[in-house]
Amino acid sequence: MTAEMIRECHREDAERMYRIINEAARAYEGRIPADCYHQPYMPMPELMVEMARMTFYGCDEGGLLAGVMGSEPIKDVTLLRHAYILTGSQRQGIGGRLLHHLIHRVHTPRLLVGTWADAWAVDFYLKHGFLLLPDKDRLLRTYWDISPRQIETSIVLGIDIPPEAVVSQVG
Repeated sequence: MTAEMIRECHREDAERMYRIINEAARAYEGRIPADCYHQPYMPMPELMVEMARMTFYGCDEGGLLAGVMGSEPIKDVTLLRHAYILTGSQRQGIGGRLLHHLIHRVHTPRLLVGTWADAWAVDFYLKHGFLLLPDKDRLLRTYWDISPRQIETSIVLGIDIPPEAVVSQVG
């Protein structure tokens, strides 16, 4: 078993994050609407903007970043954003460990994730206790800055964080 460490990602991780996100996003080809799929899926300038607006956590395996997951508090919720695992490291529990790590750092009573309705990730979130939320259009318009086309083809899943588990922002 290789040594594994979950840590906050920083600017010097951008190249590796770019590789992880764009390699893993190839799984969307043929699953999401063709007009929404492109490569690179997340260009470097967009990744830099996303890194400035949220906290990314990464899972190092044997000294190399193998997966990433972002956390963005907005208003009264926290959004789980950009969860990607290198293809060769998938189905080894990295996503679950990153999710568990992120959940234990949430400062709000609710964690939401928006994803493509036909994405394989939906099963992952359901397996980890998230529920499909019926008011997805309202949620996507309130908490995300995405196109009407992406709203049309996406879903929102959520999980409530027990009050005793919400991390205090006072420190």
